[in-house]
Amino acid sequence: MDYKYAVTPIFAWLVAGSVKFLVNYIRFRKEAVNLIGNGGFPSTHTTVISSTVFFIGFTEGIATPMFSLGLAVLMITMFDAMGIRRAVGKHASMINQYVRLDSAKTLRERQGHTPIEILGGLSTGFLVAYLLHSI
Repeated sequence: MDYKYAVTPIFAWLVAGSVKFLVNYIRFRKEAVNLIGNGGFPSTHTTVISSTVFFIGFTEGIATPMFSLGLAVLMITMFDAMGIRRAVGKHASMINQYVRLDSAKTLRERQGHTPIEILGGLSTGFLVAYLLHSI
């Protein structure tokens, strides 16, 4: 049994999280710890799914049912991150304007991703899959 199929998404998650922390540390220094979570560069969800899809493509080929299914899940994940989750972040921002007046706990506003963050997730996923396929 090839354990790389199970290792690929876990390794991709670790790589994406590390890159995201480094990017936040370079941009915001001490605030980086508070920015761990949804949103930011690269998209961890996109990295995890794309690494798995690309690994399947490298290993089994792109003309397989698993690759096609993975590609569909990847597209749903990316559109969700740029659409629905980003809208949730905008709504949280609007709600927080009212909540701040009431001194209650605010909602997290960084939820979705920009197209650049999604592209970063795709690139990171590709690199992880290529690396694991090559070894």
